[in-house]
This record gives sequence, C-alpha cells and structure tokens, in this order.
Amino acid sequence: MKNIELYKELLTKEKTKLEEELRSVGRVNPENPNDWQGTPGNADNVDDADENSLADKFEQFEERSAVEGELEARLNEVKNSLLKIENGEFGICKICGKEIEDDRLDANPAAETCKEHINN
Repeated sequence: MKNIELYKELLTKEKTKLEEELRSVGRVNPENPNDWQGTPGNADNVDDADENSLADKFEQFEERSAVEGELEARLNEVKNSLLKIENGEFGICKICGKEIEDDRLDANPAAETCKEHINN
C-alpha cells in the first residue's frame, strides 16, 4: 500500500510552491477565486506612445500568461490529487481503475494514470 501521508505532504508542499510562483506572474481572478490570471508585470515605466515599449509590454504579458497557464494547470492537478486523498480515491488510475504504481507516484504524486495509460 502506498504511503498516503508522504504523498499528501509532498503534494501540500508543491501546492504552496505553485501558489507562490503563481503570485509572481499573476493574481487570483476576483470573480473566481479558483482561477488565476496573468499580469503584465512591472510596466510602470513603459511609455504607451513608444511602439517598441508597448510591444515589449505586450510580449512580457504574453510570456507571463503562458507561465501562469502552466503553473495553474499543475496546481489544479495537485489540488485534485489532494482531494482524492481526502476522498480515499488517491492512487487509482482514472482509465482502468487499477492502482497506480508506487514508482510512478514517487516521480509524480499527482499522476492520474498507471504506467499502461500514461499517454491517455
């Protein structure tokens, strides 16, 4: 049987780290506290009349939004795994219903599939 408490601890630490990283590139959507939005970063000194400065500002926003999207997706995976721990459903492949291998969970505690279904 898997060491559920160890995985819970690992997932909780990762959740905290992801939330910190998300705060560095985005903010919580005030209309939906389960959603994050990318922010433009420090654009205080950008002259909106200068086309190059404005282009840099938009490029920075796009980059931060891309990072935010990846971090938010991982955060959702981690939160889902923590919820599965609470519901007694952790470590079960979402495709076939078999236990996810320990070495797979060791590599990725938020894994939702066994090795057989890793690409599904």
